Amino acid sequence: MENINQLIGIKKQKLKKLQAMEISAYPNRCQRSHHIAELNKTQEKFIAEKNRVVIVGRLDAMRRQGKVGFCNINDESGRIQIFVKKDEVSAENYEIFKLFDLGDFVQIEGVCFRTQKGEFSVRAQKVTILGKSLKPLPTVKEKIVAGKKQRFDEFSDIELRYRKRYLDLLLNPESKKTFQIRSKIVQEIRIFLKERNFTEVETPILQPLYGGAQARPFITHHNTLDIDLYLRIALELYLKRLIVGGMEKVYEIAKTFRNEGMDRTHNPEFTMLELYQAYADYNDIMELVEDLVLHLSQAVFDADEIKFHEQTISFQKPWRRASMLELIKAETGFDASDFDLEKIKKFCLDNEIEVEDTVGAGKLIEEIFQYFVEPTLIQPTFVTDFPKEISPLAKEKPEDPQLTERFEVFINGNEYGNAFTELNDPLEQRKRLEAQVKLREMGDAEANVLDEDFLEALEYGMPPTGGLGIGIDRLVMLFTNNTSIKEVILFPQMKPE
Repeated sequence: MENINQLIGIKKQKLKKLQAMEISAYPNRCQRSHHIAELNKTQEKFIAEKNRVVIVGRLDAMRRQGKVGFCNINDESGRIQIFVKKDEVSAENYEIFKLFDLGDFVQIEGVCFRTQKGEFSVRAQKVTILGKSLKPLPTVKEKIVAGKKQRFDEFSDIELRYRKRYLDLLLNPESKKTFQIRSKIVQEIRIFLKERNFTEVETPILQPLYGGAQARPFITHHNTLDIDLYLRIALELYLKRLIVGGMEKVYEIAKTFRNEGMDRTHNPEFTMLELYQAYADYNDIMELVEDLVLHLSQAVFDADEIKFHEQTISFQKPWRRASMLELIKAETGFDASDFDLEKIKKFCLDNEIEVEDTVGAGKLIEEIFQYFVEPTLIQPTFVTDFPKEISPLAKEKPEDPQLTERFEVFINGNEYGNAFTELNDPLEQRKRLEAQVKLREMGDAEANVLDEDFLEALEYGMPPTGGLGIGIDRLVMLFTNNTSIKEVILFPQMKPE
């Protein structure tokens, strides 16, 4: 700590010297003629033309000997060496250069050349300070060992990386790459849906009633209206109102909030893609998901498959489709298709699956599936036909009214999306939501609430519709080989220090 405080003191002394010279260490404006990558890409062209270039970036290496100095600067596109000679930049300007520190932002004007050792560099004609850093950056060392680059003293403390993401991005190239891939994935989702004539929309974050999922909400208060409002837990009920209003294909990529536990796949604030397509069912949405994920893999990685740790995941079509009850029977030999509550409870207790007094057969079937089947679903799989009890917004299967036309997509043992043939019968929807209210009264804090405005919208008529929700964060985890959701959210929720 003492060494760090000494370095901070030295940096502040240099700042005072700049101020005494009437040099602003934080000027309002700067110039840039080229990004560093442009110079590096066509080195001989810039050397031959001898045209003046102006580059900007952060100083990440420096050495001075008398009237000559070398430094390296980097911008987002690359890194380059700078040669500074007192006779060429002027004595006054060289004094400014001597007040540079690692971490400072600088502007360099000069011409490109190659040093005696053959290194492509910029010969400075003028140097300018753009932003003085007052704290030293953690030092990461690189060495070539057995022909390969190795990093030492990395900024690797997990909690510090999440709390000080700016340092993580600066010092860990793989972290920065993760968020560049995330951005590319979101861009490609929009491109994919635009090509299929979906309209991107925005719906309220603050809602008088929350719904569309089984989760606990965050509550806030609007002072002017003097009412409690909820941060949305899903986008579904507002997007369905738009289908009622005649918009046939809509989607939203948006922040969603659930007041629930935190673990490697859950963060209280996360990003969802939800879309709704009129005149479609869950079979159409399965095909859409197959095409979307394959498109992302090809657009981002130019491949139909990815490597996730030791697993090779193939997105080639068609993906496996199997019902929840079939998968349970295949994995355990247990047949729950008769929905016999006592039989299902006994199976759960025999297998050390917790059974609450208030839950029904459908919820226990889901618990059995999660315990025995989920971890086995490595290649992309559509798990279909969920119990109606746990699917209050999905249409029932005509051939089996205890089941619904719902699927979840599983890859590498994790759930990545949830979709329905949407329930558009307002009378049946009311009965389902009233049943959810009873579950809430019995202590289920995550059961759906009854939304009269949504039910009124359905009474005006909604066409047959297929709907889908995909967690963007989990999708990015898959494509970036990460096992923690905090690795793919720039500023994950953390306990106060």
